[in-house]
Amino acid sequence: MSETAKSKGTQAEDQAAQYLLSLGYTLITRRFKTRHGEIDLIALDGETLVFIEVKYRASNTVSPEESVTQLKSARFQSAVAEYFSKTDQPPMPARYDLIAIDQTGLRHHKNAIV
Repeated sequence: MSETAKSKGTQAEDQAAQYLLSLGYTLITRRFKTRHGEIDLIALDGETLVFIEVKYRASNTVSPEESVTQLKSARFQSAVAEYFSKTDQPPMPARYDLIAIDQTGLRHHKNAIV
């Protein structure tokens, strides 16, 4: 991945984090790395723990939403399971969200990753 792509991805995560903060979410961590991949953002929405995948696309050939494949979803869920096994997170409701960012703007899809 080029430095430009990395910086665009980081900028998209920053934009998503600011968006969530503006809604009253509390950010727990960013870029939680596991052997299955990385969880971009983890936040609290009230009493719900939210695991967020941020997808950015500069072109209109494939939407950010279309880039979340079954394989990506499975890896994301494995990463979430690893998060719970590595942390002392008390049991609480959890949700898997997608924040898609492209030339048309930012879209927040709740419960999008299954």
